[in-house]
Amino acid sequence: MAGRIAFQGELGAYSHQACRQSRPDMEVVPCATFEDVVDMTRRGEVDLGMLAVENSTYGRVADVHTLLPNSGLHIIDEAFVRVHIALLAVKGTPIDQIRRVRCMSILHGQCRSFIRSHGFATMNWHDNAAGAMEVARLGDPAEAALASELAGEIYGLDVLAREIEDQKNNTTRFLVMSRDPDHSRRSPRMMTTFTFRVRNIPAALYKALGGFATNGVNMTKLESYMVGGSFTATEFYADIEGHPSDPNVALALDELRYFTSHMDILGVYPADRSRD
Repeated sequence: MAGRIAFQGELGAYSHQACRQSRPDMEVVPCATFEDVVDMTRRGEVDLGMLAVENSTYGRVADVHTLLPNSGLHIIDEAFVRVHIALLAVKGTPIDQIRRVRCMSILHGQCRSFIRSHGFATMNWHDNAAGAMEVARLGDPAEAALASELAGEIYGLDVLAREIEDQKNNTTRFLVMSRDPDHSRRSPRMMTTFTFRVRNIPAALYKALGGFATNGVNMTKLESYMVGGSFTATEFYADIEGHPSDPNVALALDELRYFTSHMDILGVYPADRSRD
């Protein structure tokens, strides 16, 4: 047994697809929520957790970004999954009988044109694969789900339309989480993710980030979050290309630490081949 990996959703979810793509030999464990994925991984009930963090069309998955800094887990890998959206219905249903479609709001935002062009009513579901499972349970030709073709296979539904996403490069980025960090250089191209809070001095953020520019370090993501519900306390989340032991990255991180009150590396991991 190669171990167990937890993901949010039912079997057939895009997170399930990410597990099959990134860790095909591991046993998959469905979880109701992102928090359940984190808790099971932290308690050692599974070996790894798979978390969706952002979609190229919809944007970030905010709940996960809130979880990451305090999860007690470490990022050891990333996986980019090409999200193909299918319209799924009970077998033998013609598309003109569909009245309602169900999926997560995140997925609604990725295929608005298709939904609008067919005049479907939308039902916000807690999980895309769970929506497909519910359509199969109901057996009503007026009901459909937007999910992966994998979900259609698992729950015995017909694919009435495929690849209906608005953007043909529609991709979701996932992070593989572990209880133990792995900062080894496992690929020529590495990524480093960290959070930080700047010191309360003028132009602190500008000065803190200056080291990345002067040392030629590419920062691929920078986001801010309020801390403790305060408008005056802000934490930043960043992804950079490179390994902390790279001379230019080490210099940039040293400069960052000088202007911050807190800095925590969440993970060092190989860049996914689909990046760029």
